[in-house]
Amino acid sequence: MMAQLTGLAPVSRPDARLLVLGSMPGAVSLAQQQYYGHPRNHFWPIMAELFGFDAALAYPERVQALLNNQVALWDVLQHCERQGSLDSAIRAEIPNNFAEFFATHPAIRVIAFNGRKAQHSFQRWVLPQQVLPDGCQLLALPSSSPANATIAREQRLLQWRQLADFLA
Repeated sequence: MMAQLTGLAPVSRPDARLLVLGSMPGAVSLAQQQYYGHPRNHFWPIMAELFGFDAALAYPERVQALLNNQVALWDVLQHCERQGSLDSAIRAEIPNNFAEFFATHPAIRVIAFNGRKAQHSFQRWVLPQQVLPDGCQLLALPSSSPANATIAREQRLLQWRQLADFLA
């Protein structure tokens, strides 16, 4: 039986310039009500290296470090059905309200997709009906999920480093 899932609220401030989008949080993240809560997810170590904070900080401090660097976190999907945590198991997708998000975050210049599923869901459900902020760029990045074992840590980090270039 497929579980009915509801995503997390965005982590953001109105001055955010970079929006990192996942597809839908995994089971551990939803249980913890924290983005990228799985202990083997590469997201927080990558962000810590890019933005100069300790990945071992408590979740509120890690979030604050991103906010201080004008980085917002959210997911493409507000609701979906999924058994387990894999993106490939996602069904019955309902996207988040990006019109409202962009209206309250006018400084967004880059939307970075944490994995292919986030990018594909955004292209399918959001882009056809949403005007992006002026000059906003889309950036596809390899998934930070521990299930994405096809890419070496160094290669993943190299691709994610592009984020810092957009905020320089």
